[in-house]
Amino acid sequence: MRDYNNSVRQLVDDIKAICTHNGLGGEANEYKIVTQSFLYKFLNDKFLFVTGKSYDELKKLSESKYELLLIKVSNQTAHLRSEHLLTHLFEIQNRDDFAKTFDDTLNDIAILNKDVFSVHTDGKTDIRLFEENLIQRSIADHSKRNEVAKAIINKLANSKFDFNEIFSAGFDFFSTLFEHMIKDYNKDGGGKYAEYYTPHSVAKIMAKILVGNNKHRSVKIYDPAAGSGTLLMNIADKIGPGRCAIYSQDISQKSSNLLRLNLILNNLSHSINNIIQGNTILHNSHSQKMNFIVSNPPFKLDFSEWRNDIESLPNAEERFFAGVPNIPNKEKDKMAIYLLFLQHIIFSLSKDGKAAVVVPTGFITAQGGIERKIREKLVDEKWLKGVVSMPSNIFATTGTNVSVIFVDKGNDGDVVLVDASELGEKIKDGKNQKMLLSSTDEEKIISAFANKEQIDEFSVVLTNDKIKAKNYSLAAGQYFDIKIARSSLTPKQFEKKIAESKQKLEDYFIQGKKLEKEILKNLGNLKMGRR
Repeated sequence: MRDYNNSVRQLVDDIKAICTHNGLGGEANEYKIVTQSFLYKFLNDKFLFVTGKSYDELKKLSESKYELLLIKVSNQTAHLRSEHLLTHLFEIQNRDDFAKTFDDTLNDIAILNKDVFSVHTDGKTDIRLFEENLIQRSIADHSKRNEVAKAIINKLANSKFDFNEIFSAGFDFFSTLFEHMIKDYNKDGGGKYAEYYTPHSVAKIMAKILVGNNKHRSVKIYDPAAGSGTLLMNIADKIGPGRCAIYSQDISQKSSNLLRLNLILNNLSHSINNIIQGNTILHNSHSQKMNFIVSNPPFKLDFSEWRNDIESLPNAEERFFAGVPNIPNKEKDKMAIYLLFLQHIIFSLSKDGKAAVVVPTGFITAQGGIERKIREKLVDEKWLKGVVSMPSNIFATTGTNVSVIFVDKGNDGDVVLVDASELGEKIKDGKNQKMLLSSTDEEKIISAFANKEQIDEFSVVLTNDKIKAKNYSLAAGQYFDIKIARSSLTPKQFEKKIAESKQKLEDYFIQGKKLEKEILKNLGNLKMGRR
């Protein structure tokens, strides 16, 4: 499988190279060409795999037999006609208008599959499978369009692998492939709604703790700020793609398109109709209660333009029970929008639903405001399952310390607090440093949480009453036993330590007096400047 992994990645890199050679490096059009060309290749090979027929066999079928074949294929993959297949495009690539033919082919596929493979907006608009006129809109130079389309088709047709061999590959294969494909297009910095890509280790920990060892069937999994779907894919893999339905919403059209690609790669095409692009807080498109919710919502964002509209929304008082953040006089872009998402998530859970939400670590100890009210609600209702505080810089591009809040409306036991801040290994990630959790670290966290283990300086198990007595603090460190280190010293060793400490203090006092004189001298030399 490693050879296939390298070959598939090479195909992605080859398409990126075509874009760079034609002046699209780093542009939005590059992202569209790379992801949609790869998607076309994937759907082409998946269709051949599902039907069990070659291109030559398919093009010989009568129209009625082809319709019967598509009925048999059902929703296992996108439906393609023989003229849509890669082999056909490869054969006709020397036509004068090949770029238009390539675009028309993708357009036909999008129309043929619009009922199952379209992403929807909160305004009831369908976003189709492929961009209309992908090559013609991306390449401004008319003379280069055919050249680009031919180069892409040749790379797709001559790639040194066949997806037929890897469709049985598991989630780990396709998740790493997906991350490689979008790594240049899912940056944490820059845009107003930029997504902080959730590290795979954090996503795995959240999924394993939430799902546990129980077998689940026909469950609804939801992320109200889904991004490209890292968290959703991890929990769906843990439960089983055939046992769950995915629901999502995200304000970013790019993220919603990437999520659709992620669903297709991971055998979750049946949930594409549940992807909504839009503002979750103002236009909640999934009113049904959910069994599992996972989310890494945006932490800070200026929502002052629509802040006052929130309070007039249906169920606003129940949905945002702890309140709506006020608009600050300065730094509106630091409004704590995650507090709205966290309340929305609690509201959206079924009566025994479970959630895992990434929050800034400051949330778990804040002694006032909305943060405190949310924690009080979780503890008083006995909905809090636990908290895992992650190492600093677990996200490479933000210095914000994060924790994961675990909510369980069916919880009938104690609360587990884990301080994992000392775990991980510091590595270089581009220009940034980040902490990387090993598989051993992951298992230590999961085991302590799932088995309710009390480990010195790492995890603690508490009743809700103990948490109330500590002002609802959810920081594990505040509940650890204080231990006084003792060491045996001889009288001679003791006298030596006292002498060393005394000498250090005297040195500090001398340095302090010198500094005082220097400051006073500099103040005396200050004069008002003249113009």
